[in-house]
Amino acid sequence: MTDTRIRTYTNERPEDETESTDVDERERCPECGGRVISDDEHGETVCAECGLVVDEDEIDRGPEWRAFDSAEKDSKSRVGAPTTNMMHDQGLSTNIGWQDKDAYGKSLSSRQRQKMQRLRTWNERFRTRDSKERNLKQALGEIDRMASALGLPENVRETASVIYRRALEEDLLPGRSIEGVATSSLYAAARQAGTPRSLDEISAVSRVDKMELTRTYRYVIRELGLEVKPADPESYVPRFVSDLDLSDETERMARELLDSARNEGVHSGKSPVGLAAAGVYAAALLTNEKVTQNEVSQVASISEVTIRNRYKELLEASDSAAPA
Repeated sequence: MTDTRIRTYTNERPEDETESTDVDERERCPECGGRVISDDEHGETVCAECGLVVDEDEIDRGPEWRAFDSAEKDSKSRVGAPTTNMMHDQGLSTNIGWQDKDAYGKSLSSRQRQKMQRLRTWNERFRTRDSKERNLKQALGEIDRMASALGLPENVRETASVIYRRALEEDLLPGRSIEGVATSSLYAAARQAGTPRSLDEISAVSRVDKMELTRTYRYVIRELGLEVKPADPESYVPRFVSDLDLSDETERMARELLDSARNEGVHSGKSPVGLAAAGVYAAALLTNEKVTQNEVSQVASISEVTIRNRYKELLEASDSAAPA
């Protein structure tokens, strides 16, 4: 009796072992036991060893069209853009095109054009149904305009949009202008992303003055608890060097001068834009590249006097840091 029970137990397989065996069999060729692979182009599953077609006429779940470059892919694709915080409705609403043509490219009749115009009007009204959406639409449009004028990348615009949305949700706008909070959000986002712009550059493209910008900026970062590090002068160097069409050697020399100045404590209490501009000017002279103080001041939006003062301090810090 005991032996029978033992033999019965030995012949049984656990369920997990049976399932794993079935999976292995599906991944193996029934002819030679080799590894099977999927051929998406022909819709077949074949053995990599002997070439046996294990399965055919598989369902292709991809698009029915082919594209050979990104432009052709965008033109043939029938899905919308991904959601984004840079639009007040996150890009989920419907847009009615301005071309008065039907699906076959034929022009619409005058009656149909009037109907489409009425549909566009009502569609626009439904997209901004309340004051919050109208506020967002105006602010995000302002952020996009300023970011384009300043040459800021898309990730900065996205971050600025998120900061503005947070300010709107936290009810920080009463008593402050939409343009002021939008400009402050963009200024904070640029500094967080490591691509800062000076207050003068920001206020030049903004619709608010410098004093209101600084006051609103301090209020926004304090109320939202944003962590914004002090601007590093070296983060301005690549842009100044590029605008002045200087060499990589000049950029490397400017970074070394600013690094020496930081070690000597020259950065304390000084404008990072002025230090960066002076570092680029000093590096250009040391590498025998022709650039004037006036050219650097126009690119950096600071005075020539500031460049001269910071220039002397950088050279003195470099001399004292050099080994005797």
